[in-house]
Formats: sequence, C-alpha cells, structure tokens
Amino acid sequence: MGSEGPAAVTIHVTGFKKFHGVSENPTETIVNNLKEYTKKKGLPKGVILSSCSVLETAGKGALTPLYQTLQSASTRKDSDSSSSGRIIWLHFGVNSGASRFAIEHQAVNEATFRCPDEMGWKPQKEPIIPADGGISRVRETSLPVEEITKALAKKGFEVMTSDDAGRFVCNYVYYHSLRFAEQNGTKSLFVHVPLFLTIDEETQMKFATSLLEVLASLCQ
Repeated sequence: MGSEGPAAVTIHVTGFKKFHGVSENPTETIVNNLKEYTKKKGLPKGVILSSCSVLETAGKGALTPLYQTLQSASTRKDSDSSSSGRIIWLHFGVNSGASRFAIEHQAVNEATFRCPDEMGWKPQKEPIIPADGGISRVRETSLPVEEITKALAKKGFEVMTSDDAGRFVCNYVYYHSLRFAEQNGTKSLFVHVPLFLTIDEETQMKFATSLLEVLASLCQ
C-alpha cells in the first residue's frame, strides 16, 4: 500500500488518412509508426500507449471507429478505478498551410466543410451535435494548453496554441471527443501538424513522443 508512485497515463492516439488536396497525410504515418518508434527510442516514463488508430477523413465515416475506441477504453477504465482521469485521447490532424505545430484549445459545434469529405459529405453551418444547441456552442479541453505549448517550445519545437481547429473533419472529430471525454471523466486534445515538406518526418516523430512525455508529466 502507498509506495507505488503515481499511476501511468493511458494515451490513445488517432490520425487521419488522405483527403482532398493532401494525398499523403503525415498523421497517418505518425500514428502508424508511433508504437514502433517509441519501442526503439523508449516510451516516455509514465505513459501507456494503448492504441493508435487511423480514421477516415470523413465526418460520419470517422465516428464509428472513433466511438468504438472511446467506448472500449472507457469500459476498461470502469473496471480499473485507479485509472480514472488518467485516460487521454490525443488526436493528430494536418494543416497543410501551417509552418508550426498547433495545440488546439477548443472545438466548435459547427460543420461547414470547405470541400466534400472522403465520403462526399459537405455540410454547411450544421450543428455537429444538435442536442448541444446551435453552431456557436464551444467545448474546451480540460488539459492545460498553454503549459503544454511552453513545455514543447522549451524542447525546441516550433509550436503555438490555437483557438480555431477549423470547421472540417478535424474540428468534427475533436468536438465529439471533447463531449465524450466530459461525459466519461477522461481528457481529449487535438494537435495540428504541418506537412512533412515543412517539418520533416523524424522531427514530427520526436514531437509526438515529446508530447506524450509532456502530457504524462502534467497529468501525474
């Protein structure tokens, strides 16, 4: 009793497949390679990297696998009360015009897709979850975005905070995840990354691993 130290933080990671205008999505590569990368380089202390999933870049197409992962992990959390509050959903999406990483503070209950998603859906000013009210409803992460950003900047990464995750599939998934996290006592965070042409793959893999480390240290 008592001297086991803080419980590990369980992190579930998602990325996206290709979509209109982005034939190779860096987040698909990051998420597919993260477990092997951390096996070689060493997983940060206090982190359990539980699942790495790549979602379709489609609003409704992403929801079934997203909720399957959310529900299965929530069930495991319920069977182990010591892990309560130590589950984090970490979502990666690409911003092809970005030059830095962006830690997203919030998501908006609005789906206004600038182009059809990979299932051909192009909603305009639709509430993501009608039961939540209008399209101006905002949900914020319970994680300390400013602290996370400062910690990553200290490690040498070009990183910023953001209050606008867009209105495309990234925002759509983040909104659902934030709502689920609030209802189930877990945490959720979305991070936008640039293309590999802007920040190379190795640097982005180091960033992802460093982010796991920072999240674990802040949630101990």
